[in-house]
Amino acid sequence: MSSIILPIAPIIDQLGPDFYDEVTPAQFPKQILRYLNSKAAEDHPLQKIPPENFWNFKPLENNIQKPLALRYHGHQFRHYNPDLGDGRGFLYAQFQYKNEWFDLGTKGSGQTPYSRQGDGRLTLKGAVREVLATEMLNFYGLFCSETACVYETGENLSRNDEPSPTRSAVLTRLTRGHIRIGTFQRLAYLNQFDQIKKLTVYVLENYYPDSLKNLNSEQDQVHRLFQCVSQRLAEQAAQLMVSGFVHGVLNSDNINITGEIFDFGPYRFLSNYDPHFTAAYFDHAGLYSFGRQPETLLWNLAQLGLSLEKAYSDFKMQPYLDSFEELFHEEFQKSFQNKLNARFSLDVKAEQAVHLFYKTLSEVSIGYELAFFSLHTAQARTNPIFKDPTVITFLNHPDIQELKNIIENGTVLDATVLSNDYFKFEKPETLLIDEVEMIWKPIAENDDWSLFEQKLQSLRKFKNLYKL
Repeated sequence: MSSIILPIAPIIDQLGPDFYDEVTPAQFPKQILRYLNSKAAEDHPLQKIPPENFWNFKPLENNIQKPLALRYHGHQFRHYNPDLGDGRGFLYAQFQYKNEWFDLGTKGSGQTPYSRQGDGRLTLKGAVREVLATEMLNFYGLFCSETACVYETGENLSRNDEPSPTRSAVLTRLTRGHIRIGTFQRLAYLNQFDQIKKLTVYVLENYYPDSLKNLNSEQDQVHRLFQCVSQRLAEQAAQLMVSGFVHGVLNSDNINITGEIFDFGPYRFLSNYDPHFTAAYFDHAGLYSFGRQPETLLWNLAQLGLSLEKAYSDFKMQPYLDSFEELFHEEFQKSFQNKLNARFSLDVKAEQAVHLFYKTLSEVSIGYELAFFSLHTAQARTNPIFKDPTVITFLNHPDIQELKNIIENGTVLDATVLSNDYFKFEKPETLLIDEVEMIWKPIAENDDWSLFEQKLQSLRKFKNLYKL
C-alpha cells in the first residue's frame, strides 16, 4: 500500500454501495509510461503519487480501498439508456486540494458490470487525443478535466473507427467529481427519491460548499442545487463556443454536475467559423454540432430538472430554464471579452462587439482562433506583425475596425500578458484535426513521440495566458 497520507477520508463513502460496484482492474502485459502530468503545482497531491500507481491501482492510504465503477443512466442522442454505467473505467482515489475535491478515475482499465460486451479497453490513439484535448482546453483556461497519466499496455485491439489491430492504453483522469446528470436520472428511473435527496446534499456539500448558506429545508437545497448547475452549464456553454471546441457527444451521462468539461471522444476544434460543424462522424443529424451546444446543455439541464421534480414535489424547474438563455449570453459576453483580454465600457458594447465579430467571420474566411488572436489587446493596439493577406483583410474590414475601437476604448483585463512572447507570433497555437493526425502518424508508424512532446512543450510554455 502506498505511504501517501491523505488525511480526509474519501467522500464517496458518504453515498454508500447503492451508487457503485467494486471492480477488479485488468491485468496488462506491459506498462509503458507514455504521459505523466508534470505541470501540476509542486504541492499538488498528484505530484506525490508514484507513477506505477496509475497502472497497478494500489490503494492510497486512507483512501478508496477497491476501485469503484459508478452507476448511472442517461440519454444518448436523446434516447434514454438504462444500461449505462462505468463500462471501461472506475474511481480509485479522491483528495482535496485548495478546498476542491478531485477524483482520480480511469479510462480503459478493464471490464465492469456495465461493459455491455465491450472489452473495457481504450486505444492508444484515443488516449493521445484526450491528452491533447485536455492540454489545449486547459491552455485556453476552460473549466476542464486534466489527464494525469497514460500507460501503453502492450495489447492489440480491434476497432471499427481506426485501422486495426491498434495499440491499447489505460488513462487516468483528474476531475472535480464524477457525478453526472445521468446519476440523478438513474435514481429517478428507479424511483429512489430518498437517494436523490441524499445525492443533492452530497453535491452541495462537496462541490458547491459556498452555496450552503441559508438553506433551511429540502426545498431550499434542491433550488440551490439547480441554480448552481444552471450557472455552471451556462458557463460551460459559453466557454465551448468562445474556444471553438465541439465536444461531439454531449449526452447526459457525459455532463458532470460540477459543469466541468470531460470525457473526450470524437471532438474537434473549429477551423473556420461554422455553426453547423459536427465533430462525430455518427452524428448524422448534427444534433451536437458546434452551434447547437448551448441548446444541448439546456436540454440536459432539463433532464436533471425532471429527475429532481420527481423527488421534490414542490420543485419546478421551468423558471430556471426560462432564464438560461440570459445566463448564457451574460457568460458568453464575459468569455468573449476574456479571450480578447478586454473589458468593454458598457454591456451594450459587449453585445455589439459580439455581433460585429461573428458577422465578419461569416463574411471573411479566417481561422476561428486566428481571428481572436489577431484582435487580442496587444495586437489591436500595436498590430505590427501580420503579413497574412487573410488577416490583413479581416483586420481592415469596417466591422472589425469598429470592433477595434470598442476594444481600445475599454480597459485591459490583464496588462501582464501584453508583452508576452506568445503575442509576438503571427499565428496562435491550435489543435485542428490535421495536426492531431500529424502528431499521431509518427507514433503509429515509428513509435516517434517527438511531435507529441513538442506540442505539449509549446502549450505549457504559454500556460495561464487565457482564463475563459
